[in-house]
Amino acid sequence: MTTHLPHPVRSDARDNRARILHAARAVFGEEGLSAPMREVARHAGIGPATLYRHFPTKQALIAETFAEQRRACHAAVRDALTDSDPWHGFRSLIERICELHAHSRGFADAFMTAFPDAMDFAADRQHALHAVGQLARRAQETGRLRPGFVVDDLILMLMAHRGLQDTPRASRVTASRRFAAYVIEAFRAAPETGAPTPLPPAPRL
Repeated sequence: MTTHLPHPVRSDARDNRARILHAARAVFGEEGLSAPMREVARHAGIGPATLYRHFPTKQALIAETFAEQRRACHAAVRDALTDSDPWHGFRSLIERICELHAHSRGFADAFMTAFPDAMDFAADRQHALHAVGQLARRAQETGRLRPGFVVDDLILMLMAHRGLQDTPRASRVTASRRFAAYVIEAFRAAPETGAPTPLPPAPRL
């Protein structure tokens, strides 16, 4: 006699995995990586045993939760490095990294290595900072980036940017875009000729 029991089991497992990842994005995104695994399980409506069956460690869950953001970060670096205008590439990389961080406290924590076991994210950060260094040298050669800029300035900026996680969720991305615009102006070697570039809208905080 043919049985079809394995199929619903596999379907249930896929559904549980999807629910876990959806919950993890929400919980880590708002609370950061310090949020406990049991909170993710509660948000997903499953027991801790089910959660650990799919993701035996918090590190494994975090890596899968933010896989899409990691791909977006890699794409931002790739696009910036291949931009024919080094200053535009430099600016766009800052804007895109800031926006990724603004959407999720957890991803910002992982990228800045606040979670000590997030080694994959540490590699991502080094890759991004290496790209910034390359772009900075090219942009400085064009005379559009301050000659005194160093990569540590970007780290300083991202540390300050993390403070936006305390702003209301509805205003966070708007605040991030305005913050990035001000920082880019600070990095610029000299004022633009003609009318200045308009700033993004101001958030209501």
